[in-house]
Amino acid sequence: MSVRVVVTDRAQARIYAVPPAPGPLRLIEQLEDPQAHWHDRDFKSDRPGRVFDHAAGAGRRGAVAHHGTQGERSPSKHEAEAFAHRIAAALERSRTDFTRLVLVAEPGFLGQLRAVLPKALAATVVLEIQKDLVRLDERALGELLPAALYATSA
Repeated sequence: MSVRVVVTDRAQARIYAVPPAPGPLRLIEQLEDPQAHWHDRDFKSDRPGRVFDHAAGAGRRGAVAHHGTQGERSPSKHEAEAFAHRIAAALERSRTDFTRLVLVAEPGFLGQLRAVLPKALAATVVLEIQKDLVRLDERALGELLPAALYATSA
């Protein structure tokens, strides 16, 4: 049974194969999102739309308050979700090459990635590590994995 490890943050993702014995992981694929570090103002130049709340009481006329309509759907959050979809698609393309999946991501992005995984792919997840370890090299990542993963990757 082979094991894949996805180490990711909002800007880059690396997919590794786990070797049969403890040691450095083998890089399979790397994805990058150059827009991940953009500010919301860099995605678009205008402000969100405005809405006016009308007065409810008698004797009041016109609009009482106005506010923006953007809410929590910022462009940077949308970009992170799109990148999570790209990662899920890359894993789905190679789905027949592995039986177990390990997800390593910063806590906020791990939730987004988990939310977009297809059910069949989500069922293969055996371990989630909520840390931003994308800058570690293959040897250091391999040392962090439990020994039981190596025994099952042969």
